[in-house]
Parts: sequence; C-alpha cells; structure tokens
Amino acid sequence: MIGYVTIGVKDIAKAKAFYSELLADLGASVLMEMDRIAFIGKGMDQPMLAVCIPYNEEDPHPGNGNMFAVGAGTKENVDKLYHKAIGLGASCDGEPGQRIPDMFYGAYVRDPDGNKMAFYVFG
Repeated sequence: MIGYVTIGVKDIAKAKAFYSELLADLGASVLMEMDRIAFIGKGMDQPMLAVCIPYNEEDPHPGNGNMFAVGAGTKENVDKLYHKAIGLGASCDGEPGQRIPDMFYGAYVRDPDGNKMAFYVFG
C-alpha cells in the first residue's frame, strides 16, 4: 500500500550516501534522483524511501511521533542494521531488544538529520 515515504534532509549527497550504505545489505540502492530528491529501494514497484531537500528550501524538521520502519527479516539483521547505522553517524533512540514478548524485536535510531527509524522483525 505504501509507495514511498519522504524525509527531509539538509544535505542530499550526505543523505544518499548514508541510506545507500545502510540499506545496501537489504538490496536497496538509489533508484532515481533529481536535484533535490532521491528514491532509495529495491525496485520502483516496491516501497521506497525518498530523501529530499524540502520544496520550500527551509530547514527540514523531523516530526514528533513520525518514524519509518525497515523490516530486517531476522533479529540478527536488526542488530546488524542498528550497529551499522550508529557507525554511519546515526544516534541511538532505543537499543535492539525484544519489545513485545515473542512478537516484536526492534531497534531505533535517528539519522544525522534527526529522522527516526526502526529496524524490526515480527515473530
């Protein structure tokens, strides 16, 4: 149902590098880009993440309560993505761990622009 999620960034080149490296192990790459926006994903027919300089050219502002989540497939991949994000300059917003017994394992970070993301696996 979701085609893409857009997050505002200050530096498009830095954001493309961060997300391309972070999500490469999941098979994602920059699929399409223009001056102020880039779409990152596995294919144009699958959900994508778009990083962009806001249209009004004002500073981006991460929303309170806004977050996007990346399905990691396994608990090990949740841990791996979390640590990779931290190594790429993200900050911790919740270390990897079981959140709902036997149902949800996740980790939370904020990218260099303050956008919140989760890495998760159900089951």
